[in-house]
Amino acid sequence: MVLCCPECGSKEFWKDGLRYDPNGDSVQRFLCKKCGYRFSDPIKGNSYKECQTNSNHQLCAILKEAKKLDTATEIKTVAGESPKTQQDIKGKLIEFAWKLQREGITEVTIRNYTKILRLLSEDGANFYDADSVKDVIAHKKWATSSKAYAVAVYQKFAKIEKITWQPPKYKFNQKLPFIPLESEIDTLIAFCGKKTSTILQLLKETAMRIGEALRLKWTDVDSNSNTIILNETEKNGIPRMFKVSSKLIAMINNLPKKKETIFAVRFINNLETDFNYQRKRAAAKLQNPRLLRITFHTLRHWKATMEYHKTKDILHVMQLLGHRNIQNTLIYTQLVKFENEEEYHSATAKTVEEAKQLIEAGFEYVTDMKGIKLFKKRK
Repeated sequence: MVLCCPECGSKEFWKDGLRYDPNGDSVQRFLCKKCGYRFSDPIKGNSYKECQTNSNHQLCAILKEAKKLDTATEIKTVAGESPKTQQDIKGKLIEFAWKLQREGITEVTIRNYTKILRLLSEDGANFYDADSVKDVIAHKKWATSSKAYAVAVYQKFAKIEKITWQPPKYKFNQKLPFIPLESEIDTLIAFCGKKTSTILQLLKETAMRIGEALRLKWTDVDSNSNTIILNETEKNGIPRMFKVSSKLIAMINNLPKKKETIFAVRFINNLETDFNYQRKRAAAKLQNPRLLRITFHTLRHWKATMEYHKTKDILHVMQLLGHRNIQNTLIYTQLVKFENEEEYHSATAKTVEEAKQLIEAGFEYVTDMKGIKLFKKRK
């Protein structure tokens, strides 16, 4: 019997730990590379019934089921009455997810919201009893910021369901983001596969959000002028155009043109799972645990920090990030201290083409000496 994914039939998957049956025997678990489905070896256990999909598949199923709901068959829960079964709770989450989607909320946000509500319900929270929700959040062993997020999620649910409550006061503890060295980013890019490395290079050069990058279409890229246009922004961001390197354009053009979008990623969780696996391998091989702290969003922070350090122009950084409120950009004025502050790579150029290549590689022009142009780039 050839082992294949029971969800999509793919024969490509990773080993994903062991599962133990009641007799104490171990059963190998697998993670499908194509669709992200998690399953166990069917020969050693009845795994096809016991396996669980990842959160993206759960969200997809929720939204798919929600679209089938007719107004006459929607679950109606009387205020103050707790859903009595798991099916009732699932029904309320389906309704909530569908209402969020109709408001134009992104799937990533919907997935996070439904996950929080599901965790609260598993601990006994009654969505129609605000005091019950408060008690569960208070007893959760979460960070204060996580509790504040849970309050915000339930606040949205309460607003949609017309539930009156006095939300508890938890404050988001703002922390400075992790800023890796450029050499660490480049090392990680080199370790990843073709698609993931192209995405990382794109995020490094443009400071896009990962969701914005995945919406890019082939028609948004101009290979002749080395520009990329971003029109489908997130968080009400400003549309913008980026001048990128020839290296990035070549990496993009080397990808297969299977769909209208460049990266043809159906579920972001599958991409994140793949990236986490490659990042873990790189960190272990290079014995550098700092690589594990690099996420897709880390590259946005890195680019913004570097641009402010280079230009000291907060409005330029604001435009680069697509922010409409400068308060969201001011955090990068605090991130200008670097390791090896006075250490640079140096390079020279005798021709315009050589100078162009150095600038595209991130070098800064310093001066001319005897007809030779000098450039530097921080280590």
